[in-house]
Amino acid sequence: MKFRRALSSLLISLVVSAACAPPPPPARVAAAPTPIKYVPPQMGLNNSGLDTTLPGVLDKIVKTALEEAVAPGVAIAVGRNGHIAYMKGYGNIDWNKPGSPPVDTNTLYDLASLTKVIATTTMAMILEEKGQLDLNRTVSSYLPQFNSPEKAQITVKQLLTHSSGLEAGANIYRTARGREQYLYQINARPLQYTPGTNTIYSDWSMIMLQLVMEKITGKTLDVLTTERIFRPLGMTDTQFQPPLSLRSRIAPTQVDDSRGGLLWGTVHDENAWAMGGVAGHAGLFSTAHDLALFSMMILNGGEGANGIRLVKPATIARWTSRQGNESTRTLGWDSPDGGSSAGQFFSPWSFGHVGFTGTSIWIDPEKDLFVVVLTNRINPTESNTRHIQLRRDVADAVQQSVLGARIVNWESR
Repeated sequence: MKFRRALSSLLISLVVSAACAPPPPPARVAAAPTPIKYVPPQMGLNNSGLDTTLPGVLDKIVKTALEEAVAPGVAIAVGRNGHIAYMKGYGNIDWNKPGSPPVDTNTLYDLASLTKVIATTTMAMILEEKGQLDLNRTVSSYLPQFNSPEKAQITVKQLLTHSSGLEAGANIYRTARGREQYLYQINARPLQYTPGTNTIYSDWSMIMLQLVMEKITGKTLDVLTTERIFRPLGMTDTQFQPPLSLRSRIAPTQVDDSRGGLLWGTVHDENAWAMGGVAGHAGLFSTAHDLALFSMMILNGGEGANGIRLVKPATIARWTSRQGNESTRTLGWDSPDGGSSAGQFFSPWSFGHVGFTGTSIWIDPEKDLFVVVLTNRINPTESNTRHIQLRRDVADAVQQSVLGARIVNWESR
């Protein structure tokens, strides 16, 4: 009886306590992610501060170049003052092929070395600003497998300024496949010079930077750049390894019998191909339209046309400035030099890059101006060099069309 009374008393006290206890907090419902809003940039010459005769001038330049077999087709994008001022495609994606689609501003081109700045450098910029990448740390501190004694002091910054001592490139693709084999081969090959004492443009530097960033994040470069750059900016066509379903929009490149003939949607660069199509130095495909969006983000201090910010203005300014008097190199980017594809009138404070397939991008922050020229000039062979003059002619025409600005021939100084 005592036990029953005690148990009954205990049950009564538990009921009373439960009744007096505060109600449990409501379950937390995760907020639905805010969808990214894509705002198309304004387009037209009216608010760009460019002479209205520019379209006719560019038409004449490009049509002459096409008649002189510069490439099967050309796509151009020009922007100023937050506007896409002029954007047009010319010609066709391939030579003399019945039904070959015409080039437009959504034609996908193999960007070749523009990959270095659009993808790899921009991703490094983002990671550095987030505190995940230290430019002054050694590459070996991120990648212990990079353990050759002569390479122990190579820094991330030296990769970006092409002063790492690594050779320009080699035909590693003949024997190596994939990231691990490339890391092993680059580590095993001799340096060309003592790191920091010279500047030699090197594909290996950007491959090593790719491997560092993939180690830091645990994600491959294609996934990283899609998540952190292309998707946020609305660059919906920019990608590595485009699917076969997009082939009618892709400009083919070189005829390579060792890889089955015409390269169409497959990266032209052999080392990028041997790495699986995703590499820090080459492999990216994009359009004139998407590169216009990218250029506007850069000129807007890291904020896209849709209001999404990738990096701060100070970061853009620091990364696109020359890193020394002995070289034209910035962090990842290049700046104009005598005879460059930037032509005569892009100032030393401008920055840009070119790609072996016939692509280029130049950005002038002083005039809030960009010029994108895309070609597949290596179709069907890489012996064609007419694109060099085309890029200079387009750049000069655009610079000369800027209203109210003083024209300075920087090449003559």
